[in-house]
Amino acid sequence: QVDLVESGGGQVQAGASLRLSCLATGWIVEVAGMGWFRQAPGKEREFVAAIGGVDGHTSYRESVKGRFTVFRDSAKNTVYLQMNSLEREDTGVYYCAAKYGGRWSSFEADYNYWGEGTQVTVSS
Repeated sequence: QVDLVESGGGQVQAGASLRLSCLATGWIVEVAGMGWFRQAPGKEREFVAAIGGVDGHTSYRESVKGRFTVFRDSAKNTVYLQMNSLEREDTGVYYCAAKYGGRWSSFEADYNYWGEGTQVTVSS
């Protein structure tokens, strides 16, 4: 059984930083495509960042480039999303997702497993 558990969300002021964690059990993050998505109130879920298995190639949505970094710790089987210079528009529930195969993807439908999400609230 695969479980993805997110943590690290919270309520912060604009300009602050947060680091989200996604602990995977029953899954090996080092060889799998892992993604972060978010859903703001009243909006559809959207791609934030992803990291490919094996080669570790990363990809980000345009609005978070230069502020967010996705990386993994294979020893802990955990994927992280470091979020700096947070903006109000970053508010939402952040979800970790895992997909079969090593390539990253920005499409929800490509992912096979999802976590429950962690809330990030940024106030100005």
